[in-house]
Amino acid sequence: MLHKMGYRFRIHVEDLPGKPDIVFPKYHTAVFVNGCFWHGHKNCKDFAPPKTKTEWWLNKISGNIKNDTENTKQLKKQGWQVVVIWECKLRPENRENTIQNLTHKLNDKYA
Repeated sequence: MLHKMGYRFRIHVEDLPGKPDIVFPKYHTAVFVNGCFWHGHKNCKDFAPPKTKTEWWLNKISGNIKNDTENTKQLKKQGWQVVVIWECKLRPENRENTIQNLTHKLNDKYA
């Protein structure tokens, strides 16, 4: 969808902190597409701690959140704009609005 709109990007750029899912070099923007469960999306119906091994899972997810925070901090220090898109925002009923918000951020950064 983004490519059809004329945006050029790279995926899974390994030499950037956190290996962003999508990188728009022209706009100096890194995008992470976070799974609601794996990254602890607050107030999201897709994030509920499992009933078994709860402590283990909460520690795992807490570690992911800590890594996300550190990677974002490092990217911003390097001058990158960081955008997080949550899995639930890519459902068909939300997708168009989510992409529109992303393109606005790209264009605002570039302006």
